[in-house]
Parts: sequence; C-alpha cells; structure tokens
Amino acid sequence: MELNSDIAAVVTGGASGLGEATARKLASKGVRVGIFDMNAERGQMVADEIGGIFAKVDVSNNDSVDEGLDFVRAANGQERIMVNCAGIGGGMKTASRKRDTGEIMAHDPEYYIRIININLIGSFLCASKSAAGMMSLDPTEPDGERGIIINTASVAAQDGQIGQLAYAASKGGILSMALPMARDLAREGIRVNTILPGFYETPIYEQMKPEVKENLRAHVQFPNRFGQPSEYGDVVAFMCEHAYINAEYIRTDAGARMPPR
Repeated sequence: MELNSDIAAVVTGGASGLGEATARKLASKGVRVGIFDMNAERGQMVADEIGGIFAKVDVSNNDSVDEGLDFVRAANGQERIMVNCAGIGGGMKTASRKRDTGEIMAHDPEYYIRIININLIGSFLCASKSAAGMMSLDPTEPDGERGIIINTASVAAQDGQIGQLAYAASKGGILSMALPMARDLAREGIRVNTILPGFYETPIYEQMKPEVKENLRAHVQFPNRFGQPSEYGDVVAFMCEHAYINAEYIRTDAGARMPPR
C-alpha cells in the first residue's frame, strides 16, 4: 500500500507513546489520520499538530467505538489503515500474601476484567468494525488490497513477568488473533499483522523508578537502550507499505527477553 493523501487511517491510543508516534509517522507520509484516545486535551493537540482529527473514544465500549468511527470517517473517509495502540498496564499476582499481615488474597477479578476489556476487547472491536468498513472499499492495484489492520501486543505475550497475569493474557490474546483474523479477511484483501514491542521510552516506562528501568535495560541486547516511539512508527509504516507481510508478528525489542521480575 502506498502511503499518501488518498489513504485514511485510524490510530487508537494516538494521544501519547507508540500511538502518537504512529499517528505522526503516517501523517508525515500524507495519510489522513484519525486519533482515538480518552485524553481529549492531549489527543486534540496531537491531531491539530498533524492536521488530523480527534475523537474521544473508549475502545472497550461498543457504542463509543461506533460513534468515534462515524465522526472520523465523516471528515477523513473510510480508513484503509487501523492501528490499535490503546492499552493499559499494571501488576497483580494470581494470588498473594500481604507482607504485613500475611493475609492471602486472590487476584482482583475486576482488575483483570478491566485490562482484558481495554487491551484485548478494545483491539477486537476496533479491528472488526474497521475491517467491515474496509470491505466496502474498492480494491487497489496491483494486488486487490483494501486495507491493513495492525494490532499492538507486547513481548509480555510470550515472556510475561511476575505480576503480569492480566496484562500478559490480554496481549497474548491479541497475538493469537493475528492468524485467524488474517485468514478471515484474506479474500477481502485485508491484511492483519501484530507488533510485540519491548521496552520503549513511553509514559508507562517513564513513570518507573530509575533502578527498575535500569534493570530492564540490562536485558536488552543490542542496541542496549530503550526504543524510541518513532522507531515503532517506522515499523507500522513498513508493514503498511509491504503487501507480502500478512498474518505475521514481529518483536521489536533489540533482542531483549524479560526476566521473571
């Protein structure tokens, strides 16, 4: 797919981090970009800076996604690119003991459900609804392509750490969607790929204590640093532009493998 002003895209979680970098990268190629995020102030600012459009969307809510897509499409037209970057992190063990009292606690089910709803259900809703819209488009030359969906998982999908039960489950679900979703949409000329980012300079990691961040960096092979969000955007653009990359996933982690803790 040639990235230019004839193409529209939607990027969820586009107000910050990997989503923001993706939105900026696509816009730099001329793509008409719509941003979904819950942070209205930041999302509108990014949209204004890249000449895009913003919609406040809760990706885990069916009606909110529908309203956001309607709003963005009214301005930009039907998207041929959907990039799901919206997500949250957090930590809680399957079961644990309180250090001070010894009280035994099971994992909070509401906390688990919230992470699954935003990370996994949110990616599913946006991908499915976007694919349905792409199916209405005329195929492009030379391969008959109608669009591409790129979902963001995490290296935690494969080597989740202690306390990442809910997060790893949500990201593992996203990874597992790649092949069946691509097969579902193959005859419609819609590709599906997944990116598993490692450690990036995003708000999640910026909030960490320096010693925790340094411990993680020690597991990065080469280059021995955290990734820049712009490098993630580069991978998105690469996947969009190369039609033979389909039903695939790629770890962008500089060879890192996450330790147990």
